[in-house]
Amino acid sequence: MLQEVSRTERGGILTPYILHDLFSEEALTSREWEPFRPGIDIHWIYRAPEGASAALLKYASGASLGRHTHVGYEHILVLRGSQIDENGEHERGTLLIHPAGTSHSIHSPNGCIVLAIWEKSAHLFHDEIAAA
Repeated sequence: MLQEVSRTERGGILTPYILHDLFSEEALTSREWEPFRPGIDIHWIYRAPEGASAALLKYASGASLGRHTHVGYEHILVLRGSQIDENGEHERGTLLIHPAGTSHSIHSPNGCIVLAIWEKSAHLFHDEIAAA
């Protein structure tokens, strides 16, 4: 099972976030998920308003995220399934790094779970702001 250690003070020193066995099916499906976008659920690991954040994203089969522009780095590690963007299909174990200024849209025909780490929030087209 995925064990999560939240940041707390231990003797005046902050402890790290530790997520074990991220490729384990049980670890991924046992998380507490909340709705994020239609067909996409999220499990927040940490987040700061207007700053860095990290989360697990679970895409249902057929789910899509519209075109968005990154205003800071985004790192995506595909943990289960696959997702497709303008650069092709990205399967389990693929690490994607989108620098500031890049844009793309995402589709997952068969569903997937990814670890997403954002330097800053992204901006969806049509004036919609994502926490991703």
